[in-house]
Amino acid sequence: MNPPLSRRATLQAAGATVFAAGLTGTTATAATAARAGETGGAARLVTYPVPAGAPVKTDSFTVKVRPPGGRWCRLGTYLATLNLVDTTTGSGRQQNSTLAYFDFSGGVEVEVTCLKGGVETVRVRPDSYGITPEVRGNTARFRLTEPRNLIVQADDQIFDCLHLLARPLETDRPAADDPDVIHFGPGVHTTPGGTLTVPSGKTVHLDGGAVLKARVIFKDVENAGLTGRGVIHAAPGGGATVEGSKNITIGAVTMLNPGGYAVTIGESEHITLTGMAAFSSKGNGDGIDVFSSSDVTIDGVFMRNADDCVAIYAHRWDYYGDTRNITVKNSTLWADVAHPINVGTHGNSDAPEVLENLTFSNLDICDHREPQTGYQGCIALNPGDSNLIRNVRIDGVRVEDFRQGQLIHMRVMYNTKYNTSVGRGIEDVYVKDLSYGGTHGSPCLLLGYDAEHAIKNVTFENLVVGGTVIADSMRKPTWYVAADFVPMHVNEHVTNLRFLTTAEAAAS
Repeated sequence: MNPPLSRRATLQAAGATVFAAGLTGTTATAATAARAGETGGAARLVTYPVPAGAPVKTDSFTVKVRPPGGRWCRLGTYLATLNLVDTTTGSGRQQNSTLAYFDFSGGVEVEVTCLKGGVETVRVRPDSYGITPEVRGNTARFRLTEPRNLIVQADDQIFDCLHLLARPLETDRPAADDPDVIHFGPGVHTTPGGTLTVPSGKTVHLDGGAVLKARVIFKDVENAGLTGRGVIHAAPGGGATVEGSKNITIGAVTMLNPGGYAVTIGESEHITLTGMAAFSSKGNGDGIDVFSSSDVTIDGVFMRNADDCVAIYAHRWDYYGDTRNITVKNSTLWADVAHPINVGTHGNSDAPEVLENLTFSNLDICDHREPQTGYQGCIALNPGDSNLIRNVRIDGVRVEDFRQGQLIHMRVMYNTKYNTSVGRGIEDVYVKDLSYGGTHGSPCLLLGYDAEHAIKNVTFENLVVGGTVIADSMRKPTWYVAADFVPMHVNEHVTNLRFLTTAEAAAS
């Protein structure tokens, strides 16, 4: 067991007096992670305290975990605020939900009790994990053999549900006295002005059980990071901002209700986000937004947001330049408003930019609710502002039955609310193993703007909708096209659109 961090040790670990000045904090009752019993030297479980002063929600669920056959450990439960848009007024109504997290290896048993009673069904999502809980009364039990980010729903409640982050063990936790670490131990911490600016070569580490009420800023720096298992709560201006920087890493921290995007990346390169989670309820509460940046990898994140979960753009505000080599993989996305994935809206009409080499792979999209047709699409490629989107690979994306929207939306657009010119086009998009088994999807749209601003060379391989593989070769009346079975409206400014089976793709 790691020794508890005293307040003095925490501040000393910041490495320089300037970082400690003005910081305030409340120490948690249990100042260190609790390790539960081990089985056969293999199963390990690490739980963390919820500090006094943190946002909590204790009236919906009791959550316990244990190594197989070990001692049950009760988890603390945080308040995660979400957004439900009123389509009559346009305002957002805050919804309160529950969050808990822990680390483990080897295997773990989970017990979730719904405190409101009267439970008839329990669903553990994403559905692709195939977790069927054993339900007795108001209590559900299930096992995990590997880390998973989950949603546990009692009687299909999508807001009053449990978000459970079951993460791998933290293997790179820095020493508390490392001079290159700005260290926050368990407790609630604030900074002057609600920001924390990180110099080159420094890492901010939030211990599990730490809650930081500040935006973490990486501006014009290199080789820096944000790590740990702690929480950033209600940070003004957003959870973390990366500007003009390179070689920045953001790890498995959790961002609750930021006052802006959870993470903003602008004019930066070689940025890696691994295992992060974010929940938002405020307007324009995007998850991760990338502007004019390159070589960005987003891996294993869990995003539930009040706007786009992942948005990829070129120029906006003070960010300029192309965006390329962006990868989003092994992640779970839930958009209570707008798109799980949105690409291309913002750019530079005076000096046109390119968004290229974009990869989206092994993703679970749990929900999408967007009443406005022009902003729909679980995956949306929407170049405006003279942007050109090209070389996009979408591979292994599973879309569950969302509330309202479209499965996929590709449109070369001129949205006068945001754009000063039409997008240049969309080229070379390959979509493989995209599946949707739901019933709430509106017809998908593939719309070129005109012959000069078109969509070219789009291939769907093994597109499965409602259990049917959509292919040009499928049995259908001769006057039908494969897109009719998605359904998908394709206009005359889309060329070389193909729907293939896996065998046909391999043969070609």
